[in-house]
Amino acid sequence: MPEPRAQSLTLNLSDARLAADLRLPSAAEGLVVFVHGSGSSRLSPRNRQVAEYFNGRGLGTLLFDLLTIEEHVQDQITREYRFDIARLSRRLVEVIDWIGTDAELQQLAVGLFGASTGAAAALIAAAQRPQAVQAVVSRGGRSDLAGPALGAVEAPTLQIVGAADAVVLELNRDASRQLQCQQHLEVVAHATHLFEEPGALEEVARLAGDWFERYLVAPAA
Repeated sequence: MPEPRAQSLTLNLSDARLAADLRLPSAAEGLVVFVHGSGSSRLSPRNRQVAEYFNGRGLGTLLFDLLTIEEHVQDQITREYRFDIARLSRRLVEVIDWIGTDAELQQLAVGLFGASTGAAAALIAAAQRPQAVQAVVSRGGRSDLAGPALGAVEAPTLQIVGAADAVVLELNRDASRQLQCQQHLEVVAHATHLFEEPGALEEVARLAGDWFERYLVAPAA
């Protein structure tokens, strides 16, 4: 498969200018928007590894910073922004709306791949934009922080949690009971919160890729 077309972007939102990286394989039908978690950024090696795997399966990817450079620096000291779910979800909704106005990207089915606190923002955005978001995957996500929005999510949702990530696993089980959409909780054996164990992140990518292919890519005729 040829290399995906890569493009660096600046997303001009109502309250911030955010850096983004777009990669589009030829004939892509789906676009996965990454919503990174606590203290991370679009340059996260884990997310970039998963994005490359998605590209290899013909899915486009958009990785963007949810915080400005100044906010990110401040957050490293105070942690005040990483749990500001309202700010993160509001910015994600604006990005989703921008995708809907782009002549090329609006043709693609949109999925959200959220990690840690970013998963809560992804679920809230999916609840607020049910016509625009076709699927959600949470990796070690704090789905519980989506609060009442959980019951309003319509997009098929996959939660992936490490078996050794006991606290987050229980929070995801509780979120699973609140979700009313088609959903599944997948537990990766022996994995901890960051899926750093050999083969764990690869398993996350495979599970998420299967989910996105199922809901973002039209069945072959």
